[in-house]
Amino acid sequence: MSFRILIFILALLCSGCYTFKGISIDPDINTYFVQTFETSASNAPPTLALEFTERLKDKIRAETRLQLLNNNPDVEFSGRVTGFTVTPVAPKPGEVVALNQLKVTVSVRYMNNKNESKSWKSERTKSHFAEFSNTEDLLTVQDQLIKTILDQLLEDVFNEAFNDW
Repeated sequence: MSFRILIFILALLCSGCYTFKGISIDPDINTYFVQTFETSASNAPPTLALEFTERLKDKIRAETRLQLLNNNPDVEFSGRVTGFTVTPVAPKPGEVVALNQLKVTVSVRYMNNKNESKSWKSERTKSHFAEFSNTEDLLTVQDQLIKTILDQLLEDVFNEAFNDW
């Protein structure tokens, strides 16, 4: 019984010692800046790029120790929403489409002002999609689909910038 108590106490003591997020930010990096993303996708909602910008800021703020700084930040993100397309998928017999797919594409540039070798040499393009039924109107489900897609895009950008993935 005392062995279990010892294990429990050790687990409590070590609970803050390790994180499974795998974030590997150089100790010299303390600040970040996210330039407002632009939209070059003609049919994207007008607020999509701004939503991506604000959610990227929030993700970095919530999941790192970095502080937002507008002037001379240690790392910077910029980019644009380049695609917002709806494509029919999964045709049923008789050429009726069962599902539609909303795909969002972003191009992101990451600059590490403390260590230029960690900067991305060019913009990196990321895209994700979500499917919705042909019985649903895009405008009805668009906000939820965009949230789901942006979650994945933000995770990809964050992991590639801070986890060397």
